[in-house]
Amino acid sequence: MVQHDLPSVRPERTGPVRTCVGCRQRTLAAELLRIVARGSEPEGCVVVPDPRRRLPGRGAWMHPTAECLNLAVRRRAFGRALRVSGGPDISALDQLVGSMTERSHSDLDGRTPTVTSNSEKNRHEHS
Repeated sequence: MVQHDLPSVRPERTGPVRTCVGCRQRTLAAELLRIVARGSEPEGCVVVPDPRRRLPGRGAWMHPTAECLNLAVRRRAFGRALRVSGGPDISALDQLVGSMTERSHSDLDGRTPTVTSNSEKNRHEHS
C-alpha cells in the first residue's frame, strides 16, 4: 500500500521575499518597509521610507521596528545596501519608525508610551 502525504491544512502565503538590512531575516516583502536614498553624493544622502514602494532608485528593505533600525545603523548597512558612500542621514526613517513603535505600544496596552527616538538614544550612548 502506498502512503501519500496530505496537503498542509493552512495555505502558504506567497509573494516576493526580501532580506531585512537590520536583522538579515528573509521575510515577505509585504511585511517589510522599503527605503531609498535621495540626494546626491557631494551634499550627502537622505534615507527616506517608501511605504508605497514607488520611489525611483535602488531600494533596501527592513522591518519597521526600532530594533532592526538600530542593527542596521550599527552594522552600517544602509550605505552598502543602497550603494552610497558616507553616513546617510536617517532622521526621516528614524521619525517614521519611532511613530510606528509608539502606535504599536499604545495599541497593545491602551496608554501612550514615552518613546525616545533612536537619534536621541545614539546621542546619549556616545556622550
